Amino acid sequence: MTVVTGHVRTFYQLLFNTLLVSVINFTVWFAVTFWVYLETRSVFATGVISGIFLVLTALTGIWFGSLVDGHRKKTALQGSALASLVFYGAAFAVHLSVPEQAWTDPADARLWAFVLLLMFGVIAGNIRTIALPTLVTLLIDADKRDRANGLVGTVSGTSFLVTSVISGVLVAFDGMFSVLVLALAVLALSLVHLTFVRIPEREPEHSEAARPGVDLRGTIRIIAGVPGLTALILFSTFNNFLGGVFMALADAYGLSLVSVQTWGLLWGVISTGFILGGLLVSRTGLGSRPVRLLLLLNVVLWAIIVVFPIWASIIPMAVGMYVYMLLMPYAEATEQTILQRVVPYERQGRVFGLAQSAEQAASPLTAFLISPVTQFVFIPFMSDGGAGADAIGSWFGTGADRGMALVFILTGLIGVVATTLALASRPYRALSRRVAEDAPATEPAAAPA
Repeated sequence: MTVVTGHVRTFYQLLFNTLLVSVINFTVWFAVTFWVYLETRSVFATGVISGIFLVLTALTGIWFGSLVDGHRKKTALQGSALASLVFYGAAFAVHLSVPEQAWTDPADARLWAFVLLLMFGVIAGNIRTIALPTLVTLLIDADKRDRANGLVGTVSGTSFLVTSVISGVLVAFDGMFSVLVLALAVLALSLVHLTFVRIPEREPEHSEAARPGVDLRGTIRIIAGVPGLTALILFSTFNNFLGGVFMALADAYGLSLVSVQTWGLLWGVISTGFILGGLLVSRTGLGSRPVRLLLLLNVVLWAIIVVFPIWASIIPMAVGMYVYMLLMPYAEATEQTILQRVVPYERQGRVFGLAQSAEQAASPLTAFLISPVTQFVFIPFMSDGGAGADAIGSWFGTGADRGMALVFILTGLIGVVATTLALASRPYRALSRRVAEDAPATEPAAAPA
């Protein structure tokens, strides 16, 4: 079977196109969150927006994966950009036609119609996040895919870093007007650029092994057919479940230590770790045992969560979070490389989509559960007069921040234990052996010359 790989220039063009679109989609997401809070002064409203994003991401992953597998990858990228363009255009029309006083009422249906249109546009961009790893399989030689996955991580980190600046400046300038004008212009430019990018691929074949449609049962069967792959996805989902603790408490804990201005600036600096980490992956690769590397990385990541809260100081937190962000691209690139190695190419979109749905559903669930538990159990436990404060307060400290710190430490310990058990498990060894094997069935067939 001829393999379509080594088209590095095409990959770079698609990476640049994805960077533009990702920046604008995340800018819209951040901007509408800032703007809704400034207009309504409702924390509940901004929380609902985050909930909409996470729920839609979890619900659409499998469907988007089937779209990626069932169409040419270029068509999937164009369809994603076009869908976002249509939703943003409709939102722009609503923004121009609705009187400004409607935006100040968090119960106004027109406000939520506007928000939903924007969020649908943002979510449509997730088709790209599923398509991009499959394009790495299509365009890059097998021995260089780990490095290409590192570049994908760099693009993600750059998107978040640039987004926070752009969205804040534009919203401060004239609300959502400039945000939407910029979004429409960039997406139109993206569509024009994609027309000139040639991706060497065949029309997808709808055989029994690559049945059209969502075909959840067939996707689960493919995953179950690879020894240890189900365990890997469940492990990643469990990690995200625990990671929801960090998502729920990180800002509150950081703001208990420093001012909001310092915290915002600090996050900007810490975010550069993700970019640097992606660049390092692209230079060093991941070695010959990616499954072992993934689990060892998770041991280190959870150990960081255990260590930095021991001191009630922003310095160990900042150092710990920077190292955490530096290593995250390695973990993400490793998981992508494993899936690219063991999943047949014609099924990769569905598997990436299923993994995205499972993993994205876990974090918000934990975030929803851990916030009241921390507020009503751990913070009183570590406050003056609480049992925890009496037992360890003399050296650990007392107060609300120490209650949150204790939650971090316990979560990190659970993560370390779970990852250590995974390292010694039979599914880990089985998947390691499978990844080490040559798997030509995962490679894409060449397009006709």
